[in-house]
Amino acid sequence: MVTNKDLQKSAGKLVVFEDKKIRRIFHDGEWYFSIIDVVGILTDSTYANRYWSDLKIQLAEKEGFSQLYEKIVRLKLQAPDKKMRETDTTNTETLFRIIQAISSPKAEPFKRWLAQVGYERVKEIEDPELATQRTRDLYKDKGYSDTWIEKRMRGIAIREELTDEWDKRGVKREREYAILTAEISKATFGLTPSKYKELKGLEQENLRDHMTSLELIFTMLGEASTTEIAIRKNTQGFSQNKKAAREGGEIAGDARSALEKKSGRKVVSKANYLDGNSLELELIPEN
Repeated sequence: MVTNKDLQKSAGKLVVFEDKKIRRIFHDGEWYFSIIDVVGILTDSTYANRYWSDLKIQLAEKEGFSQLYEKIVRLKLQAPDKKMRETDTTNTETLFRIIQAISSPKAEPFKRWLAQVGYERVKEIEDPELATQRTRDLYKDKGYSDTWIEKRMRGIAIREELTDEWDKRGVKREREYAILTAEISKATFGLTPSKYKELKGLEQENLRDHMTSLELIFTMLGEASTTEIAIRKNTQGFSQNKKAAREGGEIAGDARSALEKKSGRKVVSKANYLDGNSLELELIPEN
């Protein structure tokens, strides 16, 4: 029988089954779970990595599992030593397939538990406020302050408004979105997102999760300005929206320069959450 304790859900990257933690990450619109964590729980094995390695071979050779390999994604999760390391993860559907291949008395209770976790995602789709609260809880669980979280959440909403406008105006997703975002960033901060990540010493991490409050504010200003310009000028296609992105970023860039001139300090910061730097430090002394 699955108890309420079995169904306990953490606010962040962990969920708990029978007091044992399973790492997870939100990827491509759904939860991806650490396969090693699940294998370790179901087999009570201290060598879960070896068990999973052998099981993958068995599934591929005997059960035609190779077509599902594309649904196993290596994503960075926090390891016991607190470092971010790549590990095999997969979504709920594929995890069910893997569980079927493991002989364990815990398999059925675990599948019921996993179905409940998936149900929570369905409820979030039906009621977006649940997803918003989950995101807030995630940042809170990581140790971010309430004031930073409020800015980050507002930034997410402004970003969605901008991408919605781009979609309406014939901008193609992914590559063109990335180019337009880089235009806003260059005009706002003098750095593309890739160069900004280099400055902060980041690799695969989300840049905005490592911005100070002021960096978030100017990012919001650049994107909100771009949205307003696109609407007022009724921009269509990539070229017109690229110009609007540059103009929107320039508005934020001018405001940033004005603040730096008055304060005598730089807004752009090397601070990042991974180094334990305070993301509430809004004014960074000029080197």
